Amino acid sequence: MPRILNFGSINIDHVYQVPHFVRPGETLSSGGYTTGFGGKGFNQSVALARAGARVIHAGAVGPDGTALVERLRREGVDPDRVASLESPTGHAVIQVTPDGQNAIVIHGGANARMGSGDFNAFFAGLGSSDHFLCQNETSAVPESLSRAREDGLTVWFNPAPMHPAVSDYPFEAVDWLLVNETEGGSLSGAETPDSIVETLRNRFPHLSVVLTLGGEGVIVVSDGVALRIPAERVSAVDTTAAGDTFIGFFVAAVMDGVDLEAATRRAVRAAAMCVTRPGASGAIPHMREL
Repeated sequence: MPRILNFGSINIDHVYQVPHFVRPGETLSSGGYTTGFGGKGFNQSVALARAGARVIHAGAVGPDGTALVERLRREGVDPDRVASLESPTGHAVIQVTPDGQNAIVIHGGANARMGSGDFNAFFAGLGSSDHFLCQNETSAVPESLSRAREDGLTVWFNPAPMHPAVSDYPFEAVDWLLVNETEGGSLSGAETPDSIVETLRNRFPHLSVVLTLGGEGVIVVSDGVALRIPAERVSAVDTTAAGDTFIGFFVAAVMDGVDLEAATRRAVRAAAMCVTRPGASGAIPHMREL
């Protein structure tokens, strides 16, 4: 069974329930506050593991991050390639409104302290039957994509959060691009879902593209197959980990040889279940629940 190395962020989440997103100059009282474990990398590793994949997480935490590493281990993720640094663990401040929408501020902390000098340890023992996934919340992302390609892994990239420098990343090293509509629009310069996919495919013909559209579903284009799968209608409580859940379940299914339509529908179902629950990694369903 193939393995997947997820080189990704690990954060402590500070989550505030608010009546609306705080406005410039406003002081806003929170109706509730919780802390939790998160980061796009952490969430996607949990989702992959709960979907049945063999997951290795590579990343970094500070002295305050021991509990997050142990949580990964309890989830069935191999955390032995998570470095322990002197920098504080990354953290996020998350506002969640009554309709489940969120606004997030991230501080990189230890996530921003990694470099290509860590890669020999991170990639040790992996080969052409294995997969590599990364997001854009850590340092050394472009270098990690190139290294994964050099080592012959199947490369998945979720460029979140998006910023202008992403356009110069080595997309020739990427097999699967996983983006939401905002990220896809920024990367392509296009405005509609169909034009986003068309532009990305024209610019990077080798790429398989997965474009998530929130409540409108998802578009998948890969090897001559084009799918548009609608979202499942649910009452959203918290959308924080919806995208990470979709990615984890989709990637795990494709790794397991599931055909694209079934893999997409499975991931859509998992994301729909996730948004009906509060929190980030704790809201991600297990495969047995689908």
